[in-house]
Amino acid sequence: MDYRKLGRSDLAVSTICMGCWALAGGQLWGDQDEQEAVEALHTALDVGVNFFDTAEGYGAGDSEVLLGKAFKGQRDRAIIATKVSETHMHPADLRQACEESLQRLQTDYIDVYYLHWPSREVPFEDTLAEMDRLKEEGKIRYVGCSNFGRQDLERLLAIQHVEVNQLAYNLLFRAIEYEIVPTCLEHEVSIAPYSPLLHGILTGKFATVEEIPDGRARTRHFSPQLHPQTRHGGEGAEEETTRALDSIREICDSAGLEMTNVALAWLLAQPGVTTVVAGARSPAQIVANAEAAELKLPLDVEQALTEATEELKIAFGNNADMWESEENSRIQ
Repeated sequence: MDYRKLGRSDLAVSTICMGCWALAGGQLWGDQDEQEAVEALHTALDVGVNFFDTAEGYGAGDSEVLLGKAFKGQRDRAIIATKVSETHMHPADLRQACEESLQRLQTDYIDVYYLHWPSREVPFEDTLAEMDRLKEEGKIRYVGCSNFGRQDLERLLAIQHVEVNQLAYNLLFRAIEYEIVPTCLEHEVSIAPYSPLLHGILTGKFATVEEIPDGRARTRHFSPQLHPQTRHGGEGAEEETTRALDSIREICDSAGLEMTNVALAWLLAQPGVTTVVAGARSPAQIVANAEAAELKLPLDVEQALTEATEELKIAFGNNADMWESEENSRIQ
């Protein structure tokens, strides 16, 4: 496992960050056996994964509870990141949310505390001032943000530095490359892509776009006429997505590589990317993700993948909200 410095901090995080949302189970993810979840977290440590991503909103705190149970007695081995919801950005609400996360995690400090989405109600200055107080008290070590576009990120950085910006980014969704990646690079803010496999679509599991179930077909890739769970109101980009997927599959087959591994390795080769948030629900899944982190793509393969997905990148433009139209984008 490789480790990279997170932003300007002194944290050396594994290039694979274990995404822990799915460990909460529930309607979105299906039932999760608690013992298997704990074993997956222990296995992650054993294979060198030291960075774990959760949020107060994941299963109404259930994901944090599982991390608390799993890391009891070995907290020093894990770098834990959790997130405060945009509805809790008022200083008093932020403090309460932090205290409750600490209780669920069974710890007295959070390594990276993310602003989950930008608040349009509470000034960033008020939120960050409370973050500073929590840092002074030793309850959080570093501040991160998630789903912050160029404008919001620059406003945030004008107040104080944040170490990392977590964003939707994968071979089939490269909108952050237009404006957000250059801003992060300029200000030494690490990028932590989430949805690196686009809800499993980049695993190669589905031979055609038509095979992708509605529950996974909710992004701007898909037509609302064919997939009613989308909410972007546009036409979708199913033809471009199909061509990109076919090309990716052909490139992987020619190179003799698994699509899942290639998708993660391509992200880790991109400028500004420090760690990739990859979900896992079992020991086998986290082992597979850790192995993917060891793959170094040949330059010609990396370039071929970039070229194969350029048409889709252009079709989506610089709106970094993978689910909403430009008009309704939550990422500014």
